[in-house]
Order: sequence, then structure tokens, then C-alpha cells
Amino acid sequence: MQLEIRPDPAEVGRARRWARSRLAGSGIQADEPLAETLILLVSELVTNAVVHTGRPAVLRLSLPPAVTEEVTVRLEVADRSGRAPVPRCAGDEATGGRGLALVDGLADRWGWSVEATGKRIWCELDRCAESRDLTASCGGGAAAYGGGAAFEGLAYEAV
Repeated sequence: MQLEIRPDPAEVGRARRWARSRLAGSGIQADEPLAETLILLVSELVTNAVVHTGRPAVLRLSLPPAVTEEVTVRLEVADRSGRAPVPRCAGDEATGGRGLALVDGLADRWGWSVEATGKRIWCELDRCAESRDLTASCGGGAAAYGGGAAFEGLAYEAV
């Protein structure tokens, strides 16, 4: 399932509402940690696409056909900018610049790829039999940054 995103900051709220409604229809409860984390990741990735590219994007959410104790949810945002995510340091007082650092910390896996018309940034969350701990995820927190390791201590800007 997918949602077309216009290059307008108001689209971030619409994307969150859309994702919440899809989760509700899938059997993932709105108050469970997986849903809360996924909505935060939707916010971060859609914000990056809207703010840093100024171009339309597509939000995709892949939910399993049946929700069990252990499932994987995949979130993708494809935009029309071919520029790679660029690491940047966000100072203590900065009000932005932490979006992909949050993705790196919260997703079980994430990465990006070049597409014919731009790029796609994706992340996956695993729903484990035991409750989710935001500081230690089930999948070990492995992250990919363009095929390599994420940069420790840096924020990322998707441009």
C-alpha cells in the first residue's frame, strides 16, 4: 500500500494518519511499541523527503497478511532526488538534523538505494514475541548506509 506525498510540510501529519489507519486495519494496536515507533519513523522519513527535496514522494508500508507474535514491517519513502543522504553533525542546540540518526537508532534495519527517478530510503521493524525495547531491538539494530555501516554520532540529512 502506498501514499503519494506532495512537497508540503502538512503532508507529514497526513502520512502519520494514513499509517495509523493501515496499522489499525492490520491488527497492530496503536498503543503497542511497534506502532508508536513506526509512526515516528514515518514522520522522520516523510519530513526528510518534503523538507530536503522539495519534490513529491511516495510512502510505502508493507505489512504482513497476518499479524503474529513475530512479524516484520517495512517502511519506504521514495523521492525524486537522486542525491544521497549526506551525514551531518547536529550540535546540542540544533533544532534539526537528527532524522536519520533516529531511524538508525530505532529501526532494526535501514538503508537506501538509487532508483531510476531518484532514491528510496527504507527501514524495517521486527515485532518480537517479547516486548520491544527501544534501546535494544530484536534484530540487533543492524543498519546499512548505502551498503556500508552507519556513521556513529552523526545525524543524516536526506537530500
